[in-house]
Amino acid sequence: MEPKQMLWNSSNLFPDAQEATLFLGTLDTIFLFSYAVGLFISGIVGDRLNMRWVLSFGMCSSAVVVFVFGTVTEWLHFYNKWFYCCLWIVNGLLQSTGWPCVVAVMGNWFGKAGRGFVFGLWSACASVGNILGAFLASSVLQYGYEFAFLVTASVQFAGGVIVFFGLVISPKELGLPEVGEEGTSAAEEGVSEPLMAGDDNDDDDDQNYSIQASEMSSSHSRGSTSQPEAIGFFQACCLPGVILYSLAYACLKLVNYSFFFWLPFYLSNNFGWKEAEADKLSIWYDVGGIIGGTIQGLISDMLEKRAPVLAISLILAVGSLFGYSRSPNNKLINAVIMAVTGFFIGGPSNMISSAISADLGRQEMVKGSSEALATVTGIVDGTGSIGAAVGQYLVSLIQESLGWMWVFYFFILMTSLTVVFITPLIVREIRMLLAQRRLRRLAG
Repeated sequence: MEPKQMLWNSSNLFPDAQEATLFLGTLDTIFLFSYAVGLFISGIVGDRLNMRWVLSFGMCSSAVVVFVFGTVTEWLHFYNKWFYCCLWIVNGLLQSTGWPCVVAVMGNWFGKAGRGFVFGLWSACASVGNILGAFLASSVLQYGYEFAFLVTASVQFAGGVIVFFGLVISPKELGLPEVGEEGTSAAEEGVSEPLMAGDDNDDDDDQNYSIQASEMSSSHSRGSTSQPEAIGFFQACCLPGVILYSLAYACLKLVNYSFFFWLPFYLSNNFGWKEAEADKLSIWYDVGGIIGGTIQGLISDMLEKRAPVLAISLILAVGSLFGYSRSPNNKLINAVIMAVTGFFIGGPSNMISSAISADLGRQEMVKGSSEALATVTGIVDGTGSIGAAVGQYLVSLIQESLGWMWVFYFFILMTSLTVVFITPLIVREIRMLLAQRRLRRLAG
């Protein structure tokens, strides 16, 4: 035991557990900020390069960084805080290549008519990945934490190789027509309006979409068989709905990620439950989010509108947050209210980051430039990640200064702001729903 104790005394980075916890929080923050910056860049890159290459490069490179971070440094007994920070910044940038590209690939394969349900179910991949990753890491942790990094990095690298050789990014690669190019029904065409249409007047729409007019006309003039050019970053920001949903997602992702990072700590700190029990119980929030994203996506497909479904869910989320803040010291009741909260918060979060981002990137005015998909997804998710990164600092500050009850008041405020930001879209889509009902009555 003495040699091991000497090795620990010579290599430990922190004088106590509190300093170590503070450094882990710093790593989380710099990762989120670098991930957010990377999302803006990766979306643009994904629209201009082959997304299969971008995805496989990001996965394999990130796996190498994780391997060096947790395994190589331990094998070499090399411990340096600045080195860890630099590696984690690079890891955030590399991992950001994933979400914009996979949403774009899914958008290439699935039309808008059933996109809410399909994307709601598919977006559960993040939660399932968290659960599987925790299982893999815990299964080898008894042999040393470096093996947890080794196993997860190996799985990630293998996934990157599979993506490189097996991913088909669009139907065109198989000689099939693109989604929406043939067999588009009247219902499908109607669904392409709700999130984006600025007005019922076509002339007004033409004015709103004039940003892309020159690029699309030049693209069509080069021939229908040529590869469409991706629109620019600022042009993507000017697409109807992009800025509003980006700001809304910054508020909502702050709340969603705060639950992801802080929920186990809150359960053990506030109720005195064991950390292992708190970790297991916190899974119910993810379960609620998975179910919520799927059901709400299905409802939005049936209504052919997304914003009203989000609004109802988020208003109910305010009530569930208030109820959860007063949850008794009972694990069963806590788990039920937690799942309900995940349903009303995690569900809308999954919808905005997947189905709605795909809707925004496949609007009518960018059909000649389908490569707007990854750029728009990067803008929405990047803005959301900035909100999430800022939120982690604010949550710790509020909790230390005012207590947990004020943290929940802060969550309620952010959820309410999410509704405020999408209010113009809610009003517009409700008007369109009422107009459609009037037309059906007249036709009947």
